[in-house]
Amino acid sequence: MAFDLGNLLQQYLGGAADPARAEQDFTHAAQQAPQSSVASGVTEAFRSDQTPPFADMVSQLFGRSDPQQRAGMLNQLLANVSPAMLTALAGSIGGLFGQNGQPQVTAEQAEKITPAQVQEIATTAEQHNPGIVDRIGDFYAQHPQLIQALGGAALAIVLGKMAQSHR
Repeated sequence: MAFDLGNLLQQYLGGAADPARAEQDFTHAAQQAPQSSVASGVTEAFRSDQTPPFADMVSQLFGRSDPQQRAGMLNQLLANVSPAMLTALAGSIGGLFGQNGQPQVTAEQAEKITPAQVQEIATTAEQHNPGIVDRIGDFYAQHPQLIQALGGAALAIVLGKMAQSHR
């Protein structure tokens, strides 16, 4: 029997689906859906008033990421914070700036940053540039196994948004 992505996602339109099934359903949907659809769903979950704040969710995902993923996500965030925050972070983890003058966190440096610091960075980045939520959604759409850590309610939102874009 072939997997029917459209039928699966249909269950999540309108938000009436069971969040307890969302983790399993997300696994199937993320394997079949375009990455852009997953990214749109993750971004929707980040912005939803039915989930924790963006910074809390990013901090949670950071805690479950491998060193390369942590560095990649931090580089996205740090491109959107004030010079003062960059200076403060550089003082605690060493030099942050790559050859182009942009922040460039390595996997080794990312290991020294705590989830609490990430939460602060994400809060500041979102204040400076609300579009960072979209970029972090795009980033984590490349790592769907991590998105599952957000839990059933957030995954139901992700799947609902994926359903809207699948129509």
